[in-house]
Amino acid sequence: MIAFDLECPQGHIFEGWFDRNESFEEQNIHGLVRCPYCDDSDIRKVMSPVAVRRSQPAAAAGQEMIDYRRLAKEVVEYIKNNSEDVGVRFAAEALKIHYGVAERRSIRGSATSDEEKTLKEEGVDFIKVPFPVSDDDKTN
Repeated sequence: MIAFDLECPQGHIFEGWFDRNESFEEQNIHGLVRCPYCDDSDIRKVMSPVAVRRSQPAAAAGQEMIDYRRLAKEVVEYIKNNSEDVGVRFAAEALKIHYGVAERRSIRGSATSDEEKTLKEEGVDFIKVPFPVSDDDKTN
């Protein structure tokens, strides 16, 4: 099956599925392809965004493939090793740091959606990073 983006003279764009290109041409000549919005049979194919994906991505010469799993694991490990875990006190600690009440440092923890909203309103920059649950975390 092949899908085409189609358009009628009124500018309605819709999708049509055909066995092959010749099927579209044949049906269109006989007025069998019609606009689902206005029933016009004067239909033409239009360009559509296309993504071509190879079954096995080929690495460019001299470049190695990126192991995204390993990269994600390394990012998580870096954050764990270079920040203080303040747990559910994240929003309070972030506000203290923002206003100079507490020492400036990298922290991590959790916050509710209301706390996140407050941090944004106060101009506190933060990013949300999902941490995978490890087997060690499940036993604690």
